[in-house]
Amino acid sequence: MFIDRITAPLLNRFLRAFPVIGITGPRQSGKTTLLKHALPNYNHITFDDDFNITAFEEDPKGFLKQHHDHVIFDEVQFVPKLFNQLKILVDNDRSNYGRFVITGSSQFSFLKNVSESLAGRIGLMTQLPLQFSETPKTEQHNSIYCGGYPELVLREYRDSDLWYASYLDTYLTKDVQALTQIGDRRDFRRLIQLLAANVSQILDMSHYAREIGVSVPTIKRWISVLEASYIIFLLPPYHKNYGSRITKSPKIYFYDTGLISYLTSIINFDLYDKGPLAGPLFENYIVSEVMKKTKHTGSSDELFYLRTQDKAEIDLIVDKKTRCDFIEIKKSNTYTPKMSATLKHFSEKQDRMIVLYNGETMQHGDIRVLHYSDYLLG
Repeated sequence: MFIDRITAPLLNRFLRAFPVIGITGPRQSGKTTLLKHALPNYNHITFDDDFNITAFEEDPKGFLKQHHDHVIFDEVQFVPKLFNQLKILVDNDRSNYGRFVITGSSQFSFLKNVSESLAGRIGLMTQLPLQFSETPKTEQHNSIYCGGYPELVLREYRDSDLWYASYLDTYLTKDVQALTQIGDRRDFRRLIQLLAANVSQILDMSHYAREIGVSVPTIKRWISVLEASYIIFLLPPYHKNYGSRITKSPKIYFYDTGLISYLTSIINFDLYDKGPLAGPLFENYIVSEVMKKTKHTGSSDELFYLRTQDKAEIDLIVDKKTRCDFIEIKKSNTYTPKMSATLKHFSEKQDRMIVLYNGETMQHGDIRVLHYSDYLLG
């Protein structure tokens, strides 16, 4: 079964505008499936296959003489020399749009090579796991704590523990190794588990350094690796100048809530719904879903949070340039005016004040009180 992806129209726009299209995103997020359905006439080469890596490295020019037009190259982070070879081919036929499509599971190595070799020649887009509107209605509620990886959604999350165990093993043994030498993989995995237990919280690198017994620079480097490989993302504080009262550190979120549940042993709805991570995991879900909407459509919206030193907080600010959505996120089924007090304090006339929760959608004065699904589908 194929699920239509929100990214398909963006891909078509890029194919008409650039000789090379680059798609990044985590493993198993649907990059290859999207391309095989959207571009059935393209030749498909994956560098997850060591045979293709060897063939390219032994004779780059011969390899690309064979695969020189309408080609999808998967997992190009394993062959960094490919980028310069593509530059040469593109510069010899600059008006041949949609000639190459390249994908990668690491934005760090991908963007580094793009900036060095393909700047001005490539259109970049991101493919993340399924967003709410792409998920079958029967699984939308479960996706809050089970995540959005297409394969798991399509099989109704059966054996998700085995799937995530394999996913992490592949990530730790292959993708991370391709990015950097991390040292002790057990300590690195321990960091991932600690981050999962502290989702939606402000990132305190000193705390994790003490817990694991490594230096703060090591934690900082590992966080960068997790960001680059689409395991986590950091939500920055709102940049508007409210003075020194504003917290400056970012908040930590996972792209996929199913991975959080796996790492924290949430194996069913009751353990999610009644457990200590219920509120933070629901917040992570909403923030990651808004992030997916932004990335999948190529939107210029920027996401932030706000917290003052006296603990006043706005969970999510979506900066749409001409206005902002100031959003409070609550897992509750019941709205109370207390939920929106901080929104009124910081928002301006043109901004929208929104509470996202699990209850019925209604208008409460200037506050839009929405069932979370109404905002995600809007």
